[in-house]
Amino acid sequence: MTDEWMSERVRSAEASAGTAFDLSECVRERIHHLGGVQSHGTLLAVDPESGLVDTAADNTGTFLAADDLVGSHVTTVLADADWAEVLAVLEEGDPNAVTLPVLAGTAGHRAGFDLSVHRREGLVILEFEPRDESAVHQFAAFYQEIRRALRRLRSAETVIDCCRAAVGEVRRLTGYDRVVVYRFEGTDGPGEVVAEDVREGWEPWLGLWFPATDIPPQARRLYEENWIRVIRDVDDPTARLRPADRLATGAPLDLSGAALRTVSGFHLEYLRNIGVRSSMSVSLLREGRLWGLIACHGAEPRGLAPEVRSACELFGTAFSMQLAAIAERERADALERSSQDVAVIAGLLEEDVDASLLRHEAAIRKLVDADGVLLVRAGRVSSGGLRVPEDVVRALAPYAVRAMPDGLWATDRLPELLAEAGTAPACDSCPAGVLLLPIGHGGDYLAWVRQERPTPREWAADPAHPVLVGPQGERLTPRGSGAAYRSMIRGRSLPWSAREHAAARGMGGLLTELVLRHADELDQLNDELRMTNLDLDSFAHAAAHDLKEPLRGIANAATFTLEDAGESLDGTSVRRLETTRRLAARMDDLLNSMLHYARMGRAGLRREDVALDDVLDAVLEVAGARLEEEGVRLVRPGRLPRIHADPDRLFEVLLNLLVNAAKYAADRPDRMVEVGVEDATPPGEARVTPAVVVRDNGIGIPYDRQAEVFALFRRLHGPQERGGGTGVGLAVVKRIVERHGGRLWLTSTPGEGSAFYFTLGAEPPGAGG
Repeated sequence: MTDEWMSERVRSAEASAGTAFDLSECVRERIHHLGGVQSHGTLLAVDPESGLVDTAADNTGTFLAADDLVGSHVTTVLADADWAEVLAVLEEGDPNAVTLPVLAGTAGHRAGFDLSVHRREGLVILEFEPRDESAVHQFAAFYQEIRRALRRLRSAETVIDCCRAAVGEVRRLTGYDRVVVYRFEGTDGPGEVVAEDVREGWEPWLGLWFPATDIPPQARRLYEENWIRVIRDVDDPTARLRPADRLATGAPLDLSGAALRTVSGFHLEYLRNIGVRSSMSVSLLREGRLWGLIACHGAEPRGLAPEVRSACELFGTAFSMQLAAIAERERADALERSSQDVAVIAGLLEEDVDASLLRHEAAIRKLVDADGVLLVRAGRVSSGGLRVPEDVVRALAPYAVRAMPDGLWATDRLPELLAEAGTAPACDSCPAGVLLLPIGHGGDYLAWVRQERPTPREWAADPAHPVLVGPQGERLTPRGSGAAYRSMIRGRSLPWSAREHAAARGMGGLLTELVLRHADELDQLNDELRMTNLDLDSFAHAAAHDLKEPLRGIANAATFTLEDAGESLDGTSVRRLETTRRLAARMDDLLNSMLHYARMGRAGLRREDVALDDVLDAVLEVAGARLEEEGVRLVRPGRLPRIHADPDRLFEVLLNLLVNAAKYAADRPDRMVEVGVEDATPPGEARVTPAVVVRDNGIGIPYDRQAEVFALFRRLHGPQERGGGTGVGLAVVKRIVERHGGRLWLTSTPGEGSAFYFTLGAEPPGAGG
């Protein structure tokens, strides 16, 4: 039995229960067009050109002291200056909602609100939530807790460790009764609870699987668009939108980007059935696609102020980045290990590839932990280990033609795919897993195969009865029974790991050249290993951009509060708000540094012959004043050589090293920093090579902490000590040197000083530009 039980089991359950309930209604439901908002706030949709209200929630009288606002000008309830600010913010073009503190309502009945603003379908969507001033004052402390939680996440070594740390931090910060990390199996598959922190007395969910229908496709798309979703109360009386259809288009208002968007009745029934009164979901994305969720459940109604939602959203974004960083590190480790394994195979293969594979098929199977290996070349089939039927051999040829861009095609559920394609094999011994490497463009391939591995799985619902008639009628009522239902997943193999993919790609190089014995190809594999951080750089660049907007909202909220409240705030509140602004500025500096660091990984090099003296003179125009201020004397030889480098990047290397030397100068009158070129031996090598050196007689670095100085955001002193900084400078130096194909290392003795050495590798053919 495979996960395909769903549709057949649903029909069976409907028949036995005597209900005509159609589970596909959940899939078809237009959850962004439900025509209402949660009633703890209200909503207006306004034409930005005319300022006239197109659509309004029917509870505006409760919050804004004005009914029947449709057709009225928005300044009936919003000050002219605030409306102008809304339009100005939207002109910046940010697709995400921006939150502003405002006074709103009719004359004599104005109150404080958090106003969330975004564009949708040509309208300005205004969401009003009553402002809790006490929550505003508490936010600085909450923001500090978020930062500390993110620091703790950085110590996690694996994805599961990271998820375990995250659920504990989120539950501690938000007070929900259950917090889980829910990871999806593929884009539209079921989900598994991989980490949980739950209140005593609540049913544990760790290890349970939930059917894919629990989160239908349209809900997953909204989770990709909006990082956070809060449901204050499952028994909330929805505030309906008036008119139900937009005046301009005659269609319901699209609430995809609205924080107050009301909730599907199916989902509310689902939450009631598991004893949940309130919830929050934070999206976890990988490469722009939904990887999983942080799901939070509460036994009582619970709302979160916009500032807190923004902070939780920031946590989710940073958590996603940490998951991506761990995955990238595992990928790099896998590539390194697989290159060693492939090198062993390279010594076994001979010019006659077919015969070599047959002689050494056990070693080639072991390369990716496969049960069989199959080579199809020019109509000839060579195989070893697990037998592959002839009809399966033929059925795999089309997959070789349309393999992925990385040159591989893989599946752990081959029988299911062949059945969908109408080419199901006639035998019962069909392999369940295939890792396929195309050879050329004619349909030839090398494939590793695995036999079926039946896998037990515990479900949070009985797969035989996914739909029952509940107390609210024909709704989903299968959860919260306290029972776990076990099934056996058939027709699947163990999934192929990143290391096995990397090993297969290495074999591709072997087969392309017949025998991978040449040093230049080994060097190419090493280059691939050094460049594995490129994808992470791109992700960090995009994510940092996304993080800056909520951070700006935090800073603006603090600034506007200080300006609007004036002297009415007590001294403690003013200090807290000023601390919030300062910390937001600090975070902005860190994000800018992250963006700069990411650009170093993607920017092309324009190498040329450059005089090191000229670059040093340009650096001193910028850093000379800093050296003089710190009383540091520069020592340089009479003449420095010319080197082949990108002059702008070399300028940045020397600038960071000189500024670093000035920061950590010793407290003595003969402070000195020396720039020169001398013969040196890189760590782990026996050869002596000319290297540029920047040496100082400063405070030095303990041996056990020398490796830390090149890590991103790592400083050996506090943020405000030794001239401050974000801890990015030396990480940037290391990245630039490595982009040149060079080496960077240091020697240091505490109390005597440090020497930073770097070399710049020769430019490869065709590089630069």
